[in-house]
Amino acid sequence: MQLCMYIIDAFTREQFGGNSAAVVVLDSPLPDALMQQIASENNLSETAFIIANPSGDYAIRWFSPLMEIDFCGHATLASAFVLFEYFQCHQTIRFSTQQVGDLTVWRHHDGCIEMRFPNLAPTAVEAPAALLAGLSRPPKQVLANAQAYFAIYDDEQDVISLQSNSEQLKTLAPRDVVVSAKGSDCDFVSRYFWPANGGDEDPVTGSIHAGLTPYWAEQLGKTKFHAKQKSIRGGELFCSLDAEHVLVSGYAVLYAQSTLHIATAAS
Repeated sequence: MQLCMYIIDAFTREQFGGNSAAVVVLDSPLPDALMQQIASENNLSETAFIIANPSGDYAIRWFSPLMEIDFCGHATLASAFVLFEYFQCHQTIRFSTQQVGDLTVWRHHDGCIEMRFPNLAPTAVEAPAALLAGLSRPPKQVLANAQAYFAIYDDEQDVISLQSNSEQLKTLAPRDVVVSAKGSDCDFVSRYFWPANGGDEDPVTGSIHAGLTPYWAEQLGKTKFHAKQKSIRGGELFCSLDAEHVLVSGYAVLYAQSTLHIATAAS
């Protein structure tokens, strides 16, 4: 069996920046175990599998090297980029998901891809001991949603210089950890740690901005944001808040296109 796969750098305008995602375009469903094997072999933050539905939308599922993920923003952006560039999708794309409902995506004239996400605003919680032990600097505030704990800091440099203890943060599963502060050359910055679900640090995490955007909207008194993720690769996101949704936008570039040769026994 041969499968077409693309590797896309998402939330960046240049190769080797942003976050890499593999996108596998399917003609028919694959067994869950095989999708996990492919994602583990790729060893990227996520591998997205997309397949056209009779209704005209696309089913999408995301796998980290360790497990299936409920919600992934950068691999959704990468998947949309592939469909726009190589599969003659010229209008709005709707992705159907198992955990977060339908995701609507469209591309602007300058190539920026905008995604409509659910509003996943976090609420204040008491900081777990493992969170405090897992971060080299104590946050001024801790919040949480279903995806992650949000550790908020006073200064961008606190986020940039922060060190994490993956063994401590791993015990917070199923939640990951995002750290964030007001930015100096943007509205807010963040970093994302997910040792229980994928890896030590994620280069750029689109999905967590469904929670960061409503948080910073309340703090800054505005609804449109320029955000940066301060990982080694770095990433740039444009976010806005409407009455019911969070809109997260970014650019993407092709890194590689390949063919997977899957042995019949593996499938």
